Amino acid sequence: MSNVAVNTVFASLDNFRKGTVEIISGEARHYAFSNIFEVAQNSKPYEKVVVGLNLGYVVETLRAEGQSPWFTAAHDEFAIVMDGEVRVEFLKLDAPSKHGEGTHLAGELPVGKPMGYVLLKRGHQCLLPAGSAYRFEASRPGVILQQTIKGPLSVEKWAEICLK
Repeated sequence: MSNVAVNTVFASLDNFRKGTVEIISGEARHYAFSNIFEVAQNSKPYEKVVVGLNLGYVVETLRAEGQSPWFTAAHDEFAIVMDGEVRVEFLKLDAPSKHGEGTHLAGELPVGKPMGYVLLKRGHQCLLPAGSAYRFEASRPGVILQQTIKGPLSVEKWAEICLK
Protein backbone atom coordinates (compact mmCIF):
# COMPACT_ATOMS: atom_id res chain seq x y z
CA MET A 1 0.00 0.00 0.00
CA SER A 2 1.43 3.36 -1.06
CA ASN A 3 1.47 6.50 1.12
CA VAL A 4 1.42 8.87 -1.84
CA ALA A 5 -0.49 12.06 -1.04
CA VAL A 6 -3.28 12.83 -3.48
CA ASN A 7 -4.31 16.43 -3.99
CA THR A 8 -7.87 16.84 -5.25
CA VAL A 9 -8.37 20.06 -7.18
CA PHE A 10 -11.89 21.39 -7.64
CA ALA A 11 -12.38 23.58 -10.68
CA SER A 12 -14.70 26.55 -10.90
CA LEU A 13 -15.99 28.95 -13.52
CA ASP A 14 -13.15 31.34 -12.61
CA ASN A 15 -10.41 28.72 -12.24
CA PHE A 16 -10.25 25.68 -14.50
CA ARG A 17 -7.73 23.95 -16.70
CA LYS A 18 -8.78 22.07 -19.80
CA GLY A 19 -7.47 18.52 -19.79
CA THR A 20 -6.53 16.24 -22.61
CA VAL A 21 -7.52 12.82 -23.88
CA GLU A 22 -5.02 10.08 -24.62
CA ILE A 23 -6.41 7.88 -27.38
CA ILE A 24 -5.64 4.20 -26.74
CA SER A 25 -7.32 2.93 -29.87
CA GLY A 26 -9.43 4.45 -32.61
CA GLU A 27 -9.42 8.03 -33.83
CA ALA A 28 -9.80 11.28 -31.90
CA ARG A 29 -12.79 12.27 -34.03
CA HIS A 30 -14.73 9.35 -32.47
CA TYR A 31 -14.41 10.85 -29.00
CA ALA A 32 -15.84 13.98 -27.45
CA PHE A 33 -14.04 15.86 -24.71
CA SER A 34 -15.17 19.10 -23.17
CA ASN A 35 -14.73 21.03 -19.96
CA ILE A 36 -18.04 21.96 -18.35
CA PHE A 37 -16.59 25.17 -16.91
CA GLU A 38 -15.27 26.28 -20.29
CA VAL A 39 -18.64 25.45 -21.88
CA ALA A 40 -20.50 27.46 -19.21
CA GLN A 41 -18.05 30.34 -19.52
CA ASN A 42 -18.84 30.59 -23.24
CA SER A 43 -22.62 30.14 -22.91
CA LYS A 44 -25.55 32.46 -22.36
CA PRO A 45 -27.25 32.26 -18.95
CA TYR A 46 -29.38 29.08 -18.73
CA GLU A 47 -28.55 27.91 -22.25
CA LYS A 48 -28.76 24.10 -22.00
CA VAL A 49 -25.59 22.93 -23.78
CA VAL A 50 -25.29 19.17 -24.24
CA VAL A 51 -21.95 17.85 -22.95
CA GLY A 52 -22.88 14.17 -22.73
CA LEU A 53 -25.19 12.05 -24.87
CA ASN A 54 -26.25 8.42 -24.44
CA LEU A 55 -29.06 7.39 -26.75
CA GLY A 56 -31.79 9.96 -25.90
CA TYR A 57 -30.43 10.87 -22.46
CA VAL A 58 -28.26 13.94 -22.08
CA VAL A 59 -26.13 15.76 -19.55
CA GLU A 60 -26.31 19.50 -20.11
CA THR A 61 -24.19 22.33 -18.74
CA LEU A 62 -25.97 25.54 -17.80
CA ARG A 63 -24.38 28.85 -16.87
CA ALA A 64 -26.31 29.93 -13.76
CA GLU A 65 -26.55 33.71 -13.74
CA GLY A 66 -29.50 35.85 -12.66
CA GLN A 67 -32.97 34.29 -12.90
CA SER A 68 -33.90 31.65 -15.46
CA PRO A 69 -37.26 31.30 -17.17
CA TRP A 70 -39.65 28.69 -15.79
CA PHE A 71 -38.92 25.19 -17.12
CA THR A 72 -40.96 21.97 -17.05
CA ALA A 73 -40.64 18.37 -18.21
CA ALA A 74 -43.01 15.42 -18.47
CA HIS A 75 -40.35 13.28 -16.72
CA ASP A 76 -38.04 13.67 -13.74
CA GLU A 77 -34.78 15.54 -14.23
CA PHE A 78 -31.80 16.10 -11.92
CA ALA A 79 -29.58 19.12 -11.37
CA ILE A 80 -26.23 19.31 -9.57
CA VAL A 81 -24.42 22.55 -8.85
CA MET A 82 -20.75 22.33 -9.82
CA ASP A 83 -19.85 25.93 -8.93
CA GLY A 84 -21.59 28.72 -7.07
CA GLU A 85 -24.88 28.80 -5.24
CA VAL A 86 -28.23 28.32 -6.97
CA ARG A 87 -31.75 28.65 -5.61
CA VAL A 88 -34.31 26.37 -7.29
CA GLU A 89 -37.96 27.40 -6.91
CA PHE A 90 -40.77 24.89 -7.59
CA LEU A 91 -44.46 25.02 -8.58
CA LYS A 92 -46.79 22.01 -8.68
CA LEU A 93 -48.51 22.70 -12.00
CA ASP A 94 -52.31 22.71 -12.16
CA ALA A 95 -52.00 21.28 -15.67
CA PRO A 96 -48.80 19.20 -15.97
CA SER A 97 -46.82 19.36 -19.19
CA LYS A 98 -48.17 17.36 -22.11
CA HIS A 99 -45.11 18.23 -24.18
CA GLY A 100 -42.86 15.55 -25.54
CA GLU A 101 -39.58 14.52 -23.97
CA GLY A 102 -36.96 16.94 -22.73
CA THR A 103 -37.13 20.29 -21.02
CA HIS A 104 -39.69 22.85 -22.20
CA LEU A 105 -40.42 26.45 -21.27
CA ALA A 106 -43.36 26.64 -18.83
CA GLY A 107 -44.43 30.21 -19.65
CA GLU A 108 -43.98 33.58 -17.96
CA LEU A 109 -45.94 32.69 -14.81
CA PRO A 110 -47.11 29.07 -14.79
CA VAL A 111 -50.33 28.31 -12.92
CA GLY A 112 -49.71 26.11 -9.92
CA LYS A 113 -49.21 25.78 -6.21
CA PRO A 114 -45.85 26.91 -4.75
CA MET A 115 -43.86 23.91 -3.50
CA GLY A 116 -41.00 25.87 -1.93
CA TYR A 117 -37.37 26.04 -2.92
CA VAL A 118 -33.98 24.48 -2.33
CA LEU A 119 -30.65 26.24 -2.05
CA LEU A 120 -27.90 24.28 -3.78
CA LYS A 121 -24.19 24.84 -3.22
CA ARG A 122 -21.23 23.11 -4.91
CA GLY A 123 -21.86 19.36 -5.04
CA HIS A 124 -25.53 19.55 -4.02
CA GLN A 125 -28.07 17.78 -6.22
CA CYS A 126 -31.84 18.04 -6.46
CA LEU A 127 -34.69 16.31 -8.23
CA LEU A 128 -36.68 18.37 -10.72
CA PRO A 129 -39.92 16.37 -10.55
CA ALA A 130 -42.28 15.59 -13.40
CA GLY A 131 -45.49 17.62 -13.21
CA SER A 132 -43.77 20.66 -11.77
CA ALA A 133 -42.25 23.87 -13.04
CA TYR A 134 -38.92 25.13 -11.75
CA ARG A 135 -36.62 28.08 -12.18
CA PHE A 136 -33.05 28.74 -11.14
CA GLU A 137 -31.64 31.88 -9.57
CA ALA A 138 -27.99 32.75 -8.92
CA SER A 139 -26.65 36.04 -7.57
CA ARG A 140 -23.23 35.37 -9.14
CA PRO A 141 -22.25 33.19 -12.10
CA GLY A 142 -22.10 29.47 -11.44
CA VAL A 143 -22.37 26.11 -13.21
CA ILE A 144 -25.18 23.54 -13.19
CA LEU A 145 -25.07 20.03 -14.68
CA GLN A 146 -28.53 18.79 -15.58
CA GLN A 147 -29.51 15.23 -16.50
CA THR A 148 -32.57 14.97 -18.71
CA ILE A 149 -33.79 13.64 -22.03
CA LYS A 150 -32.79 15.48 -25.21
CA GLY A 151 -35.49 18.02 -26.04
CA PRO A 152 -36.22 21.26 -27.87
CA LEU A 153 -34.08 23.39 -25.50
CA SER A 154 -31.04 21.09 -25.73
CA VAL A 155 -28.28 22.89 -27.65
CA GLU A 156 -25.57 20.83 -29.35
CA LYS A 157 -22.30 22.68 -30.02
CA TRP A 158 -20.00 19.72 -30.54
CA ALA A 159 -17.81 21.48 -33.11
CA GLU A 160 -17.21 24.35 -30.66
CA ILE A 161 -16.66 22.42 -27.44
CA CYS A 162 -14.88 19.22 -28.44
CA LEU A 163 -11.20 18.61 -28.70
CA LYS A 164 -10.24 17.99 -32.31
